[in-house]
Amino acid sequence: MKPVKTAPAISLSAAERRTLAAWARGRSTPSRLVLRAKIVLAAAEGTTNQDIAVQVGASKKTVSLWRSRFAASRLAGIEKDAPRPGRTPSIPAATVELLLRKTTQEKPAGATHWSTRTMAKAIGVSKATVSRVWRANGLKPHLVKTFKVSNDPRFAEKLRDVVGLYLNPPEHALVLSCDEKTQIQALDRTQKGLPLHPGRLGTMTHDYKRNGTTTLFAAIDLAEGKVIGTCQPQHRHQEWIKFLKLIDAQTPPELDLHLIVDNYATHKHPKVNSWLKRHPRFHVHFIPTSSSWLNLIERWFREITDKRLRRGTFHNVPQLIAAIIEYIETHNAASQPFVWTAQADEILTKVARAKAVLQKTPSV
Repeated sequence: MKPVKTAPAISLSAAERRTLAAWARGRSTPSRLVLRAKIVLAAAEGTTNQDIAVQVGASKKTVSLWRSRFAASRLAGIEKDAPRPGRTPSIPAATVELLLRKTTQEKPAGATHWSTRTMAKAIGVSKATVSRVWRANGLKPHLVKTFKVSNDPRFAEKLRDVVGLYLNPPEHALVLSCDEKTQIQALDRTQKGLPLHPGRLGTMTHDYKRNGTTTLFAAIDLAEGKVIGTCQPQHRHQEWIKFLKLIDAQTPPELDLHLIVDNYATHKHPKVNSWLKRHPRFHVHFIPTSSSWLNLIERWFREITDKRLRRGTFHNVPQLIAAIIEYIETHNAASQPFVWTAQADEILTKVARAKAVLQKTPSV
């Protein structure tokens, strides 16, 4: 004969009884938890599972389940559902492994990257399957980022110098990130665009008329985020000296000025160096070659491009310059400090890792 299964005896502490009673009559308590609390309270009175099922309007199997759960894990056993195993993955592991290997290590014939269609055809699965695996693993073969590791022999030295200015600026001094944004075109669309409308994007023609160019010279004060800027027709050393004079005139004369600039030849011209010697409060710090990301003015250049220039329509260069100056004035009226957080050692570690990967990766 099979042994007769007996329901576990339930005894409650005073605290457990108060909690279960609150759950059983709570108006905002989930209904499933109300039911479980009533089952346990009845079981603690010595009521059989059969009678409890009748009292609470549940099956005997349900009563037995939650009575046993409480006996094993107390309040925590009935407060939350037990974890469930989940369904079996619909995509075999071998297929996922093959898909990931081909995506990251191979290229399709006659193309530079995979699409969902070409990958689906190559391994015999649906486009939806390819898309799910790519999403789950953060793969986007259709996108690419521009990237270059600096080969500057003094990379670490220059990096520590610039990052040190960002993180620990010197006292009684201003740190200014400076550069030129060259060849800004005054573009005029060949037709008027349609305005933004609910359910419809704004439009602009793909073609345009060129009405001349200007060069924006800009320096951003990292402490306050304010920009000193001017537009000039060329970007030779003569224009750079004019810009340095503008910085000199628009900053407090008692402060030293630490300028972060790139390695453009104009910034190192002999006449520029002579001017700097005659103005000793200027201290120039060059970023490593191929490291424009280290110069924070580039971030601001991206903002003015996105917010004012790319969609702008300009009939002539003076109109373009007026729009740039207006943007600078608007920015300065609500400027905020630029905050740099990355430590020099963190950046050097990433660069070393990138160089190691590049050395192992074959040319494409």
